[in-house]
Amino acid sequence: MLGLTPRRMAMECGGVLHVPEGFEALAETEVSMITTDSRKAREGCAFAAIPGSRVDGHDFIPDVISKGALCVIAEREPENPDGFIWIKVYSTVTALGSIARFYRENLGIPVVGITGSVGKTSTKEMVAAVLSERFRTLKTQGNYNNELGLPLTVFELNEEHEAAVLEMGISDFGEMHRLARIARPDICIMTNIGTCHLEQLGDRDGVLRAKSEIFDYLEGDGKIILNGNDDKLITIKEVNGIRPYYYGIPDEEHPAQGNEKWPRLDFYADGIRPLGLEGTQCIIHTPDGSFEVKVPVPGNHMVMNALAGAAAGFVMGIPDDLICEGIGNMERVKGRFNIIRTEKMTVVDDCYNANPMSMKASLDQLVYVNGPAVAVLGDMGELGSNEAAFHEEVGVHAAKSAIHKLFCIGTLSRHMAQAAENAKGSGVEVSWYPDVESFLEKGAAQIRPGETVLVKASHFMHFEQIVQALTEM
Repeated sequence: MLGLTPRRMAMECGGVLHVPEGFEALAETEVSMITTDSRKAREGCAFAAIPGSRVDGHDFIPDVISKGALCVIAEREPENPDGFIWIKVYSTVTALGSIARFYRENLGIPVVGITGSVGKTSTKEMVAAVLSERFRTLKTQGNYNNELGLPLTVFELNEEHEAAVLEMGISDFGEMHRLARIARPDICIMTNIGTCHLEQLGDRDGVLRAKSEIFDYLEGDGKIILNGNDDKLITIKEVNGIRPYYYGIPDEEHPAQGNEKWPRLDFYADGIRPLGLEGTQCIIHTPDGSFEVKVPVPGNHMVMNALAGAAAGFVMGIPDDLICEGIGNMERVKGRFNIIRTEKMTVVDDCYNANPMSMKASLDQLVYVNGPAVAVLGDMGELGSNEAAFHEEVGVHAAKSAIHKLFCIGTLSRHMAQAAENAKGSGVEVSWYPDVESFLEKGAAQIRPGETVLVKASHFMHFEQIVQALTEM
Protein backbone atom coordinates (compact mmCIF):
# COMPACT_ATOMS: atom_id res chain seq x y z
CA MET A 1 0.00 0.00 0.00
CA LEU A 2 1.44 3.28 -1.22
CA GLY A 3 3.64 4.81 1.51
CA LEU A 4 2.13 2.82 4.38
CA THR A 5 5.03 1.40 6.35
CA PRO A 6 4.77 0.70 10.09
CA ARG A 7 6.96 3.73 10.77
CA ARG A 8 4.88 6.04 8.58
CA MET A 9 1.62 4.75 10.08
CA ALA A 10 2.90 5.37 13.62
CA MET A 11 3.95 8.88 12.61
CA GLU A 12 0.60 9.73 11.01
CA CYS A 13 -1.57 8.46 13.87
CA GLY A 14 0.68 9.69 16.71
CA GLY A 15 1.28 6.15 17.94
CA VAL A 16 4.35 4.70 19.61
CA LEU A 17 6.21 2.30 17.34
CA HIS A 18 7.67 -0.81 18.98
CA VAL A 19 10.30 -2.52 16.80
CA PRO A 20 11.98 -5.62 18.30
CA GLU A 21 15.66 -6.18 17.61
CA GLY A 22 16.14 -7.63 14.16
CA PHE A 23 12.89 -6.17 12.78
CA GLU A 24 14.29 -2.73 11.83
CA ALA A 25 14.10 -3.30 8.07
CA LEU A 26 10.49 -4.45 8.30
CA ALA A 27 9.56 -1.14 9.91
CA GLU A 28 10.31 0.49 6.54
CA THR A 29 8.35 -2.10 4.50
CA GLU A 30 4.96 -1.25 3.00
CA VAL A 31 2.09 -3.30 4.38
CA SER A 32 0.06 -5.36 1.91
CA MET A 33 -3.31 -4.35 3.42
CA ILE A 34 -4.95 -3.07 6.60
CA THR A 35 -7.72 -5.09 8.21
CA THR A 36 -9.71 -5.25 11.43
CA ASP A 37 -10.91 -8.79 10.66
CA SER A 38 -8.47 -11.50 11.78
CA ARG A 39 -10.05 -13.90 9.28
CA LYS A 40 -8.82 -11.70 6.42
CA ALA A 41 -5.28 -11.35 7.76
CA ARG A 42 -2.56 -12.42 5.38
CA GLU A 43 1.19 -12.20 4.79
CA GLY A 44 2.47 -8.63 5.15
CA CYS A 45 -0.75 -7.08 6.41
CA ALA A 46 -1.36 -4.64 9.26
CA PHE A 47 -3.96 -5.79 11.76
CA ALA A 48 -5.87 -3.14 13.72
CA ALA A 49 -7.17 -4.56 17.01
CA ILE A 50 -10.47 -2.96 17.99
CA PRO A 51 -11.95 -3.64 21.42
CA GLY A 52 -15.69 -4.31 21.38
CA SER A 53 -18.46 -5.17 23.79
CA ARG A 54 -18.71 -8.73 22.46
CA VAL A 55 -15.43 -9.34 20.65
CA ASP A 56 -12.03 -7.84 21.43
CA GLY A 57 -9.67 -7.71 18.48
CA HIS A 58 -6.67 -7.88 20.82
CA ASP A 59 -7.55 -11.53 21.51
CA PHE A 60 -6.81 -12.41 17.88
CA ILE A 61 -3.32 -10.90 17.66
CA PRO A 62 -1.52 -14.28 18.02
CA ASP A 63 -3.65 -15.65 15.18
CA VAL A 64 -2.81 -12.82 12.74
CA ILE A 65 0.89 -13.00 13.60
CA SER A 66 0.82 -16.71 12.77
CA LYS A 67 -0.64 -15.77 9.37
CA GLY A 68 2.31 -13.50 8.64
CA ALA A 69 1.02 -10.05 9.65
CA LEU A 70 3.73 -7.42 9.33
CA CYS A 71 2.53 -5.29 12.24
CA VAL A 72 -0.28 -4.74 14.72
CA ILE A 73 -2.05 -1.54 15.80
CA ALA A 74 -3.29 -1.95 19.36
CA GLU A 75 -4.56 -0.01 22.35
CA ARG A 76 -2.71 -2.16 24.88
CA GLU A 77 0.46 -4.20 24.88
CA PRO A 78 -0.04 -7.62 23.28
CA GLU A 79 1.18 -10.84 24.83
CA ASN A 80 4.76 -11.74 23.82
CA PRO A 81 5.32 -8.42 21.99
CA ASP A 82 8.97 -9.10 21.18
CA GLY A 83 8.20 -11.23 18.13
CA PHE A 84 6.56 -8.61 15.89
CA ILE A 85 6.20 -4.88 15.21
CA TRP A 86 3.33 -3.15 16.91
CA ILE A 87 2.04 0.41 17.29
CA LYS A 88 0.58 1.55 20.61
CA VAL A 89 -2.34 3.97 20.11
CA TYR A 90 -4.92 5.55 22.39
CA SER A 91 -7.83 4.69 20.04
CA THR A 92 -7.52 2.21 17.18
CA VAL A 93 -10.49 3.72 15.32
CA THR A 94 -9.06 7.24 15.57
CA ALA A 95 -5.65 5.95 14.47
CA LEU A 96 -7.16 4.31 11.39
CA GLY A 97 -8.80 7.60 10.46
CA SER A 98 -5.46 9.45 10.61
CA ILE A 99 -3.69 6.78 8.57
CA ALA A 100 -6.52 6.76 5.99
CA ARG A 101 -6.27 10.55 5.62
CA PHE A 102 -2.58 10.25 4.71
CA TYR A 103 -3.26 7.36 2.33
CA ARG A 104 -6.12 9.16 0.54
CA GLU A 105 -3.93 12.25 0.01
CA ASN A 106 -1.09 10.17 -1.42
CA LEU A 107 -3.33 8.51 -3.99
CA GLY A 108 -4.50 11.86 -5.33
CA ILE A 109 -7.61 10.61 -7.16
CA PRO A 110 -10.91 12.53 -7.34
CA VAL A 111 -13.31 11.68 -4.51
CA VAL A 112 -17.07 12.20 -4.45
CA GLY A 113 -18.48 12.47 -0.93
CA ILE A 114 -22.21 11.84 -0.50
CA THR A 115 -24.31 12.68 2.53
CA GLY A 116 -27.91 13.52 3.38
CA SER A 117 -30.76 12.26 5.52
CA VAL A 118 -32.32 9.94 2.96
CA GLY A 119 -31.08 8.31 -0.21
CA LYS A 120 -27.33 8.34 0.43
CA THR A 121 -26.82 4.72 -0.56
CA SER A 122 -29.02 4.83 -3.67
CA THR A 123 -27.35 8.06 -4.76
CA LYS A 124 -23.94 6.51 -4.13
CA GLU A 125 -24.88 3.57 -6.33
CA MET A 126 -26.16 5.89 -9.06
CA VAL A 127 -23.09 8.14 -9.00
CA ALA A 128 -20.76 5.14 -9.04
CA ALA A 129 -22.66 3.64 -11.99
CA VAL A 130 -22.24 6.87 -13.95
CA LEU A 131 -18.56 7.40 -13.11
CA SER A 132 -17.79 3.75 -13.90
CA GLU A 133 -18.67 4.44 -17.53
CA ARG A 134 -15.36 6.31 -17.82
CA PHE A 135 -13.29 5.73 -14.66
CA ARG A 136 -12.22 2.69 -12.63
CA THR A 137 -14.31 3.59 -9.59
CA LEU A 138 -14.35 2.35 -5.99
CA LYS A 139 -17.57 2.83 -4.01
CA THR A 140 -18.53 2.35 -0.37
CA GLN A 141 -19.77 -1.16 0.34
CA GLY A 142 -22.58 -1.98 2.75
CA ASN A 143 -22.77 0.29 5.80
CA TYR A 144 -19.09 1.32 5.72
CA ASN A 145 -19.96 5.01 5.90
CA ASN A 146 -18.90 5.89 9.46
CA GLU A 147 -15.67 6.63 11.35
CA LEU A 148 -14.55 3.02 11.10
CA GLY A 149 -16.06 2.03 7.77
CA LEU A 150 -14.82 5.08 5.87
CA PRO A 151 -11.10 4.44 6.61
CA LEU A 152 -11.52 0.77 5.72
CA THR A 153 -13.10 1.81 2.41
CA VAL A 154 -10.23 4.22 1.71
CA PHE A 155 -7.75 1.41 2.35
CA GLU A 156 -9.42 -0.55 -0.48
CA LEU A 157 -8.18 2.04 -2.96
CA ASN A 158 -5.10 1.22 -4.99
CA GLU A 159 -3.06 2.69 -7.84
CA GLU A 160 -5.48 1.26 -10.42
CA HIS A 161 -8.48 3.27 -9.20
CA GLU A 162 -9.28 6.53 -10.97
CA ALA A 163 -12.17 7.76 -8.78
CA ALA A 164 -13.90 7.00 -5.48
CA VAL A 165 -17.51 7.48 -4.37
CA LEU A 166 -17.70 7.58 -0.59
CA GLU A 167 -20.92 7.55 1.42
CA MET A 168 -20.65 9.56 4.64
CA GLY A 169 -23.18 9.02 7.45
CA ILE A 170 -23.34 10.72 10.84
CA SER A 171 -25.50 10.97 13.93
CA ASP A 172 -23.89 13.86 15.87
CA PHE A 173 -22.06 17.14 15.50
CA GLY A 174 -18.35 16.87 14.73
CA GLU A 175 -18.58 13.45 13.06
CA MET A 176 -18.84 14.82 9.52
CA HIS A 177 -15.85 17.08 10.17
CA ARG A 178 -13.78 14.04 11.06
CA LEU A 179 -15.07 12.09 8.05
CA ALA A 180 -14.35 15.00 5.72
CA ARG A 181 -10.81 15.22 7.08
CA ILE A 182 -10.31 11.62 5.97
CA ALA A 183 -12.16 11.73 2.64
CA ARG A 184 -11.33 15.30 1.58
CA PRO A 185 -14.00 15.11 -1.12
CA ASP A 186 -13.45 17.04 -4.34
CA ILE A 187 -17.18 16.85 -5.08
CA CYS A 188 -19.76 17.09 -2.27
CA ILE A 189 -23.31 15.87 -2.85
CA MET A 190 -26.10 16.42 -0.34
CA THR A 191 -29.37 14.61 -1.03
CA ASN A 192 -31.74 16.27 1.46
CA ILE A 193 -32.20 17.41 5.05
CA GLY A 194 -34.73 15.31 6.95
CA THR A 195 -35.70 14.21 10.43
CA CYS A 196 -32.87 11.78 11.19
CA HIS A 197 -30.80 11.54 14.41
CA LEU A 198 -32.84 14.25 16.11
CA GLU A 199 -31.86 12.90 19.53
CA GLN A 200 -28.43 14.45 18.97
CA LEU A 201 -29.06 17.09 16.29
CA GLY A 202 -32.28 18.61 17.63
CA ASP A 203 -34.11 19.70 14.48
CA ARG A 204 -33.62 20.00 10.73
CA ASP A 205 -31.50 23.12 11.14
CA GLY A 206 -29.21 21.09 13.36
CA VAL A 207 -29.12 18.33 10.75
CA LEU A 208 -28.15 20.93 8.13
CA ARG A 209 -25.33 22.30 10.29
CA ALA A 210 -23.99 18.82 11.01
CA LYS A 211 -24.15 17.65 7.38
CA SER A 212 -22.56 20.90 6.17
CA GLU A 213 -19.34 19.94 7.94
CA ILE A 214 -18.65 17.97 4.75
CA PHE A 215 -17.43 21.26 3.28
CA ASP A 216 -14.73 21.76 5.95
CA TYR A 217 -11.96 20.29 3.77
CA LEU A 218 -13.30 21.22 0.34
CA GLU A 219 -10.63 22.98 -1.72
CA GLY A 220 -11.27 26.07 -3.82
CA ASP A 221 -11.61 24.11 -7.05
CA GLY A 222 -14.09 21.68 -5.51
CA LYS A 223 -17.69 21.21 -6.62
CA ILE A 224 -20.94 21.17 -4.62
CA ILE A 225 -24.11 19.41 -5.84
CA LEU A 226 -27.34 20.01 -3.89
CA ASN A 227 -30.99 18.99 -4.04
CA GLY A 228 -32.65 22.17 -5.31
CA ASN A 229 -36.08 20.98 -4.11
CA ASP A 230 -34.96 20.92 -0.45
CA ASP A 231 -35.92 24.03 1.51
CA LYS A 232 -32.88 23.75 3.80
CA LEU A 233 -30.26 22.99 1.16
CA ILE A 234 -31.24 25.97 -0.99
CA THR A 235 -30.06 28.22 1.85
CA ILE A 236 -26.50 27.18 0.92
CA LYS A 237 -25.77 29.85 -1.70
CA GLU A 238 -21.98 29.68 -1.64
CA VAL A 239 -19.20 27.90 0.22
CA ASN A 240 -15.70 29.39 0.13
CA GLY A 241 -16.49 31.08 -3.16
CA ILE A 242 -17.97 27.91 -4.67
CA ARG A 243 -21.49 28.21 -6.10
CA PRO A 244 -23.45 24.97 -5.83
CA TYR A 245 -25.01 23.11 -8.72
CA TYR A 246 -28.68 22.43 -7.99
CA TYR A 247 -30.71 19.51 -9.26
CA GLY A 248 -34.41 18.76 -8.96
CA ILE A 249 -37.79 18.03 -10.48
CA PRO A 250 -39.53 21.26 -11.51
CA ASP A 251 -43.17 22.03 -10.75
CA GLU A 252 -45.20 25.16 -10.06
CA GLU A 253 -43.33 25.78 -6.81
CA HIS A 254 -39.90 24.83 -8.17
CA PRO A 255 -39.66 26.16 -11.74
CA ALA A 256 -36.55 25.04 -13.62
CA GLN A 257 -35.52 28.65 -14.19
CA GLY A 258 -35.92 29.49 -10.48
CA ASN A 259 -37.82 32.26 -8.75
CA GLU A 260 -37.48 34.54 -5.73
CA LYS A 261 -37.42 31.60 -3.31
CA TRP A 262 -36.05 28.63 -5.26
CA PRO A 263 -32.77 28.50 -7.22
CA ARG A 264 -32.40 27.79 -10.90
CA LEU A 265 -32.02 24.06 -11.51
CA ASP A 266 -28.82 23.21 -13.36
CA PHE A 267 -29.98 19.61 -13.76
CA TYR A 268 -33.67 18.70 -13.95
CA ALA A 269 -36.04 16.03 -15.19
CA ASP A 270 -39.36 16.26 -16.97
CA GLY A 271 -41.49 13.99 -19.14
CA ILE A 272 -41.62 11.64 -16.17
CA ARG A 273 -43.50 8.40 -16.93
CA PRO A 274 -43.81 5.63 -14.30
CA LEU A 275 -43.15 2.08 -15.51
CA GLY A 276 -44.48 0.33 -12.42
CA LEU A 277 -41.91 -1.52 -10.35
CA GLU A 278 -39.64 -1.65 -13.42
CA GLY A 279 -38.61 1.98 -13.00
CA THR A 280 -39.32 5.38 -14.50
CA GLN A 281 -38.85 6.88 -17.95
CA CYS A 282 -37.87 10.56 -18.03
CA ILE A 283 -35.92 13.25 -19.84
CA ILE A 284 -32.89 14.62 -17.99
CA HIS A 285 -31.62 18.09 -18.84
CA THR A 286 -27.99 19.08 -18.23
CA PRO A 287 -26.12 22.28 -19.13
CA ASP A 288 -24.90 20.41 -22.24
CA GLY A 289 -28.29 19.21 -23.49
CA SER A 290 -30.86 16.54 -22.67
CA PHE A 291 -31.42 12.82 -23.04
CA GLU A 292 -34.19 10.28 -22.39
CA VAL A 293 -33.37 7.55 -19.90
CA LYS A 294 -34.98 4.70 -18.02
CA VAL A 295 -34.21 4.92 -14.30
CA PRO A 296 -34.23 1.23 -13.28
CA VAL A 297 -35.78 1.71 -9.82
CA PRO A 298 -39.29 3.22 -9.44
CA GLY A 299 -40.22 6.52 -7.88
CA ASN A 300 -39.49 10.21 -8.28
CA HIS A 301 -36.93 9.94 -5.47
CA MET A 302 -34.89 7.68 -7.76
CA VAL A 303 -35.23 10.23 -10.55
CA MET A 304 -33.69 12.69 -8.07
CA ASN A 305 -30.84 10.26 -7.45
CA ALA A 306 -30.35 9.95 -11.21
CA LEU A 307 -30.11 13.72 -11.42
CA ALA A 308 -27.40 13.71 -8.74
CA GLY A 309 -25.57 11.07 -10.78
CA ALA A 310 -25.92 13.18 -13.91
CA ALA A 311 -24.55 16.22 -12.09
CA ALA A 312 -21.55 14.26 -10.78
CA GLY A 313 -20.86 12.87 -14.23
CA PHE A 314 -21.09 16.33 -15.77
CA VAL A 315 -18.60 17.96 -13.40
CA MET A 316 -16.27 14.97 -13.96
CA GLY A 317 -16.34 15.62 -17.71
CA ILE A 318 -18.44 12.61 -18.73
CA PRO A 319 -20.56 13.19 -21.86
CA ASP A 320 -24.33 12.89 -21.72
CA ASP A 321 -24.49 9.64 -23.67
CA LEU A 322 -22.28 7.87 -21.11
CA ILE A 323 -24.19 9.45 -18.23
CA CYS A 324 -27.37 8.01 -19.75
CA GLU A 325 -25.80 4.55 -19.99
CA GLY A 326 -24.55 4.72 -16.42
CA ILE A 327 -27.98 5.61 -15.02
CA GLY A 328 -29.54 2.70 -16.90
CA ASN A 329 -26.87 0.33 -15.60
CA MET A 330 -27.40 1.07 -11.92
CA GLU A 331 -27.84 -2.14 -9.92
CA ARG A 332 -30.45 -2.60 -7.23
CA VAL A 333 -29.03 -2.94 -3.71
CA LYS A 334 -30.10 -5.54 -1.16
CA GLY A 335 -32.32 -3.91 1.45
CA ARG A 336 -32.86 -0.79 -0.68
CA PHE A 337 -36.19 -1.18 -2.51
CA ASN A 338 -34.87 -4.43 -3.91
CA ILE A 339 -37.65 -6.31 -5.68
CA ILE A 340 -37.74 -10.07 -5.13
CA ARG A 341 -40.27 -12.07 -7.11
CA THR A 342 -41.26 -15.52 -5.89
CA GLU A 343 -43.83 -17.99 -7.16
CA LYS A 344 -46.33 -16.72 -4.58
CA MET A 345 -45.68 -13.00 -4.14
CA THR A 346 -43.45 -9.98 -4.80
CA VAL A 347 -41.37 -8.81 -1.84
CA VAL A 348 -39.97 -5.27 -1.81
CA ASP A 349 -36.93 -5.55 0.43
CA ASP A 350 -36.44 -2.02 1.78
CA CYS A 351 -35.45 -3.09 5.28
CA TYR A 352 -31.92 -1.72 5.55
CA ASN A 353 -33.03 1.44 7.36
CA ALA A 354 -35.90 3.85 7.81
CA ASN A 355 -36.99 7.31 8.88
CA PRO A 356 -40.28 9.17 8.35
CA MET A 357 -39.25 10.63 4.99
CA SER A 358 -38.07 7.34 3.50
CA MET A 359 -41.03 5.43 4.94
CA LYS A 360 -43.49 7.71 3.16
CA ALA A 361 -41.47 7.69 -0.06
CA SER A 362 -41.48 3.89 -0.16
CA LEU A 363 -45.20 3.69 0.57
CA ASP A 364 -45.83 6.11 -2.29
CA GLN A 365 -44.18 3.73 -4.76
CA LEU A 366 -46.83 1.09 -4.11
CA VAL A 367 -49.30 3.05 -6.20
CA TYR A 368 -47.48 1.62 -9.23
CA VAL A 369 -48.07 -2.00 -8.22
CA ASN A 370 -50.31 -4.14 -10.39
CA GLY A 371 -52.49 -5.96 -7.88
CA PRO A 372 -52.97 -5.78 -4.10
CA ALA A 373 -50.20 -4.22 -1.99
CA VAL A 374 -49.29 -4.81 1.67
CA ALA A 375 -46.88 -2.96 3.98
CA VAL A 376 -44.94 -4.52 6.86
CA LEU A 377 -43.48 -1.58 8.77
CA GLY A 378 -41.45 -1.40 11.97
CA ASP A 379 -39.87 0.94 14.48
CA MET A 380 -37.71 3.87 13.38
CA GLY A 381 -34.82 4.81 15.65
CA GLU A 382 -33.07 8.00 16.77
CA LEU A 383 -36.04 10.33 16.31
CA GLY A 384 -35.75 12.16 19.62
CA SER A 385 -38.55 13.30 21.87
CA ASN A 386 -41.10 13.41 19.04
CA GLU A 387 -40.64 9.75 18.10
CA ALA A 388 -44.24 8.84 18.84
CA ALA A 389 -45.55 11.68 16.67
CA PHE A 390 -43.28 10.67 13.78
CA HIS A 391 -44.59 7.09 13.92
CA GLU A 392 -48.15 8.42 13.97
CA GLU A 393 -47.34 10.55 10.92
CA VAL A 394 -46.22 7.47 9.00
CA GLY A 395 -49.33 5.58 10.14
CA VAL A 396 -51.62 8.29 8.74
CA HIS A 397 -49.67 8.30 5.48
CA ALA A 398 -49.87 4.51 5.23
CA ALA A 399 -53.62 4.55 5.76
CA LYS A 400 -53.99 6.90 2.79
CA SER A 401 -51.58 5.00 0.54
CA ALA A 402 -52.26 2.27 -2.03
CA ILE A 403 -52.07 -0.63 0.46
CA HIS A 404 -54.97 -2.70 1.72
CA LYS A 405 -53.14 -4.28 4.70
CA LEU A 406 -50.75 -2.69 7.18
CA PHE A 407 -48.70 -4.77 9.62
CA CYS A 408 -46.92 -2.69 12.28
CA ILE A 409 -44.18 -4.30 14.37
CA GLY A 410 -42.38 -2.99 17.45
CA THR A 411 -43.00 -0.91 20.54
CA LEU A 412 -42.96 2.46 18.79
CA SER A 413 -44.95 1.15 15.85
CA ARG A 414 -47.96 0.75 18.11
CA HIS A 415 -48.36 4.51 17.63
CA MET A 416 -48.20 3.95 13.87
CA ALA A 417 -50.90 1.29 14.01
CA GLN A 418 -53.21 3.38 16.19
CA ALA A 419 -52.86 6.43 13.94
CA ALA A 420 -53.50 4.34 10.83
CA GLU A 421 -56.57 2.76 12.44
CA ASN A 422 -57.95 6.19 13.33
CA ALA A 423 -57.18 7.74 9.93
CA LYS A 424 -57.85 4.94 7.48
CA GLY A 425 -61.43 5.47 6.30
CA SER A 426 -60.47 3.53 3.19
CA GLY A 427 -60.74 -0.04 4.38
CA VAL A 428 -57.07 -0.61 5.21
CA GLU A 429 -56.75 -3.60 7.52
CA VAL A 430 -54.36 -2.70 10.36
CA SER A 431 -52.67 -5.03 12.86
CA TRP A 432 -49.85 -4.68 15.38
CA TYR A 433 -47.26 -7.14 16.68
CA PRO A 434 -44.73 -6.51 19.48
CA ASP A 435 -41.79 -8.12 17.67
CA VAL A 436 -40.61 -9.93 14.55
CA GLU A 437 -41.14 -13.36 16.09
CA SER A 438 -44.81 -12.78 16.83
CA PHE A 439 -45.42 -11.42 13.33
CA LEU A 440 -43.77 -14.46 11.74
CA GLU A 441 -45.84 -16.72 13.98
CA LYS A 442 -49.23 -15.09 13.47
CA GLY A 443 -49.15 -12.28 10.92
CA ALA A 444 -47.18 -13.62 7.96
CA ALA A 445 -49.85 -16.22 7.25
CA GLN A 446 -52.29 -13.39 6.45
CA ILE A 447 -50.27 -12.42 3.39
CA ARG A 448 -51.87 -13.95 0.30
CA PRO A 449 -50.47 -15.19 -3.01
CA GLY A 450 -50.27 -12.46 -5.62
CA GLU A 451 -49.70 -9.64 -3.14
CA THR A 452 -46.79 -7.21 -3.25
CA VAL A 453 -45.26 -6.73 0.19
CA LEU A 454 -43.19 -3.73 1.26
CA VAL A 455 -40.88 -4.61 4.20
CA LYS A 456 -39.29 -1.61 5.93
CA ALA A 457 -37.95 -0.58 9.35
CA SER A 458 -34.78 0.70 10.97
CA HIS A 459 -31.88 -1.71 10.78
CA PHE A 460 -31.97 -2.64 14.48
CA MET A 461 -35.36 -4.31 13.93
CA HIS A 462 -33.70 -7.06 11.84
CA PHE A 463 -36.47 -7.16 9.26
CA GLU A 464 -34.18 -9.18 6.99
CA GLN A 465 -35.65 -12.14 8.89
CA ILE A 466 -39.06 -11.19 7.54
CA VAL A 467 -37.74 -10.85 3.99
CA GLN A 468 -36.18 -14.30 4.20
CA ALA A 469 -39.33 -15.87 5.62
CA LEU A 470 -41.60 -14.33 2.99
CA THR A 471 -39.36 -15.32 0.10
CA GLU A 472 -39.34 -18.91 1.37
CA MET A 473 -43.12 -19.18 1.76
